[in-house]
Amino acid sequence: GQLMAKVHGDIRTLLCGERTALNYLQRMSGIATYTHSVAELLKGTGIKLLDTRKTTPNNRIFEKYAVRIGGGNNLSDGVLLKDNHIGAAGGVKEAIAAAKEYAPFVRKIEVEVENLDMVKEAVEAGADIIMLDNMDTDALKEAIAYIDGRAEIEVSGNVTKENIARLTGLGVDYVSSGALTHSAPILDISLKNLHPVEN
Repeated sequence: GQLMAKVHGDIRTLLCGERTALNYLQRMSGIATYTHSVAELLKGTGIKLLDTRKTTPNNRIFEKYAVRIGGGNNLSDGVLLKDNHIGAAGGVKEAIAAAKEYAPFVRKIEVEVENLDMVKEAVEAGADIIMLDNMDTDALKEAIAYIDGRAEIEVSGNVTKENIARLTGLGVDYVSSGALTHSAPILDISLKNLHPVEN
């Protein structure tokens, strides 16, 4: 009786572990597969595909690894100034000045902007990267023409594989997409798909 109970317990443990492992494998494979499909659309353009901070709690390390496996790049560890930072500092110029003073050792300071006035402020204040967030194509073209190589350019905001083509000929350096981690479908995998690999 005790032996039978132990066998049942071992089987239950195996099945629980199997399901959890399979869930992770499906989720991360889905992210890598989706990232690869988006990265393929940018192939030959010179544009780097980036993920965002929109990751699942406690799974960031795995999801970012899956993005790299799929051919994407992880968001840099520089300073990213978003609208709330800019608002707290009193403006784009002030936020950049504060970031440079607070973290002078950081390689790059990036500023998220939403209109041409903010673009002008970011360029004049010496931002290293300017993120053009949620701009339509005409606004993007105007902003890129104004920046004119004085800063690197990232485009962000609702970027998916369905609409990324509009960005490929604009002359940007980076495209970031939260969809890589928050909207990738799982890859449906069964343990029947797994088999030993011969050396």
